[in-house]
Amino acid sequence: MKPLSRDALARMVALHLPNEGFVNLGIGAPTQVADYLPSGSGVMLHSENGVLNVGPKPPEGQEDWDLINAGKMPISLKRGGSYFDSSLSFAMMRGGHLDVAVLGAFQVSREGDLANWTTGDNGSPPGIGGAIDLAVGAKSIWVMMDHTTRDGRPRIVERCGYPLTARKVVTRIFTNLAILDVTDNGLVVDALLEDMRVAELQALTEAPLLALGKVRTIKQDGAVLA
Repeated sequence: MKPLSRDALARMVALHLPNEGFVNLGIGAPTQVADYLPSGSGVMLHSENGVLNVGPKPPEGQEDWDLINAGKMPISLKRGGSYFDSSLSFAMMRGGHLDVAVLGAFQVSREGDLANWTTGDNGSPPGIGGAIDLAVGAKSIWVMMDHTTRDGRPRIVERCGYPLTARKVVTRIFTNLAILDVTDNGLVVDALLEDMRVAELQALTEAPLLALGKVRTIKQDGAVLA
């Protein structure tokens, strides 16, 4: 069983975004989603440093380092894109104008608690950043992450052991093994990597999982089959 690559995971998320939705991509892995948006989807990507209608990563050698996302990585701008200051950008985030925010995470609990900010233990500068504004301002919070840590510990847990960004905000979890929906009844398996069983996924997940109805199949390229 081979987990999805980071590119395949980004493609899987991109294929699920709502048509013509306003979507923020968090720092790190979620920024790759911009490279896989289907043509004609009408999705408008927002970057918290003040850019709207973000395009895919520019080809190597064609980067404009005055045009970057919140993670300081070069981006392109689609036709009709715009720039604005941080106050307006955060007003969009806090004012409920974003349909989806796709964020990375260290942990997510069975109730949708989100832990995704660094305390400085890993050598990075500590700080919660704009994730706290996105977590309470966007209409829907999707998490995109590896299913387990590098040493095999579950990231989807009964109760988060890291400091929380926000409580009960995550609605959907995309991992390199599965898609899970956070519901009032618990975590429901929506899709599972091909050739993997729900019991195998449960063994890698601390929080209990539910399989209600037919579970969709995730292919190695990130496509999901009904």
